[in-house]
Amino acid sequence: MADRPLGPRELAQLTGVSTDTLRHYERKGLLAKAARTGSGYRRYAPGCVARVLLIQRGLAVGFSLADLSRVLAERDKGGAPCRSVHALVSGRLVDLDRQIADLEALRHELRDLVGTWESKLAETPRGRQARLLDTLAERPAIEAARVQRAHRESVKGKRRRR
Repeated sequence: MADRPLGPRELAQLTGVSTDTLRHYERKGLLAKAARTGSGYRRYAPGCVARVLLIQRGLAVGFSLADLSRVLAERDKGGAPCRSVHALVSGRLVDLDRQIADLEALRHELRDLVGTWESKLAETPRGRQARLLDTLAERPAIEAARVQRAHRESVKGKRRRR
């Protein structure tokens, strides 16, 4: 790794993120404000490589930017956010287990659905509608997936309005 200040493009290249992402991390307080050259160009400390990679790994395991901002701010002040980190990852694991169970149920439902549709298509004359999509409402796992998706979209919409 570099042991000298880095320009935004170089830091972005070393960490696999965009320069826009670096600026976003700065605005959110996840990354220290970059020093500026006399002509106004950003120069990042060499330690920013490790910091950006840490942020990316945190996002990969399910931390939100707000979670990371809070945890890293506490750590940067000399605090020990370890129990909070543990609780966040433990909660993420519970959520992930639920999502996997939901996906397995959906996979089972889809396998059964494909078999049912194959039978229905075999009985439906060519050129006539079998109305396959109308049968989706009869499937509990598919309805559960619809409700979860609607909830996620609602949450995204609320975040965008903030």
